[in-house]
Amino acid sequence: MHSYLELLKMKGVRQLLLSSIPARLAYGMITLGIFFKVQQTTTSISLAGLAVGLNTLASSVSVGIRSAFIDRYGLTWPLRVLVPSYAALIVFFNYADTKFSLITISLVLGAVAPPINLAVRPLWKVVVPESKQRTIFAIDTAVMSATAVIGPVLVTSLALSDSPKVALNSCAAAMLLGGIALALLKVTRTWVPEKKEEGAAHLLKMPAIRLLIAEGIFIGLAYGLFETGIPAFTTIEGVAQRTGLIFAVMAVFNIFGSLLAGLISKKITPLRAFRSTYLFWVIVCAPLAITNPDWTLLIISGLLGLAGGMQMVFYWEIVEAVRPQGTASSAIGWLWTFEGTAMALGAAISGFISETFSPRYCLAAMSLCVLIGYVIIANGHKLLSKADRLPTQVEDEEALNTALDKTN
Repeated sequence: MHSYLELLKMKGVRQLLLSSIPARLAYGMITLGIFFKVQQTTTSISLAGLAVGLNTLASSVSVGIRSAFIDRYGLTWPLRVLVPSYAALIVFFNYADTKFSLITISLVLGAVAPPINLAVRPLWKVVVPESKQRTIFAIDTAVMSATAVIGPVLVTSLALSDSPKVALNSCAAAMLLGGIALALLKVTRTWVPEKKEEGAAHLLKMPAIRLLIAEGIFIGLAYGLFETGIPAFTTIEGVAQRTGLIFAVMAVFNIFGSLLAGLISKKITPLRAFRSTYLFWVIVCAPLAITNPDWTLLIISGLLGLAGGMQMVFYWEIVEAVRPQGTASSAIGWLWTFEGTAMALGAAISGFISETFSPRYCLAAMSLCVLIGYVIIANGHKLLSKADRLPTQVEDEEALNTALDKTN
């Protein structure tokens, strides 16, 4: 506790934490905000799923470009350009009333999503001494997790209130406030990107990366089906107000899973831990399709969050072990491009499946995708042999931070 208080007394720490909160809250609100806006305007769950899917697709495809922009020009201009653009588009989207405009703006919103976490993450190494990195990562994780819990609950409550437009207007205001605050910080304006190491092999030529891409495609599909399948399920069953609670429970247990993995990772190699927790994930997913949007789905969602939180820490440790030197950002970018694109596809088709057949088919498909992902890793785990060793302290901290920082 003393270490936390010491850091919170530092002006730079307080400024960076407080500046990041509104924008992170906006990201916690936007997905369900898009879903409910389109569904309420068009009365179509399939169109709402398509809008969410296109938004995710544009975000995943463009994340590499946005990351490269930061590597070349620093943080200031990307934030100053993308934040106001994003906030304005949210407002335009909120007052759009045609199918074409809603779908189009959803797509553009994903393409110009401000790189908030990409901006905050490298700044901690400037603001806080190396000896305090783990402590600040824990504080930052707590802040991120809180916004991940509050965002879905808040946007669901506002979207289903007597004044539903307040939901996305609040989202736009939060992004504008947080983004501008970050852009104006001295540490943001003076930050200099790291130099890339020349001569590294291209990621897509590496068997280990190709294996992770193949696995990531099915996991992206799984999360896309879940992300839109859940609000479709609750809406069809007449309990749409439970949507935020379900995602909030999942987010809270995701925190526990990540912190638990941080402890386990010192006693077991990342690859062994990844395979073990993957099997737990498969087992937890198995009964998903036979749940109802009540306590049964809440329990399964909590267990999914626990499994997912553990998985992500070990996953990023594996990426750190198998990627070529000097490709930290590009490795994440390429993997998210494939996974995010698959996630967008899953979100888009889940709306149609839910409305035409049943949301239970989406949840069953998620269970199947997770099982296929496990089979891919089980059969190709020898390609990840570099991760079959205990991580150093630096790698452990980096993986924990990256896993909880992964978003747009």
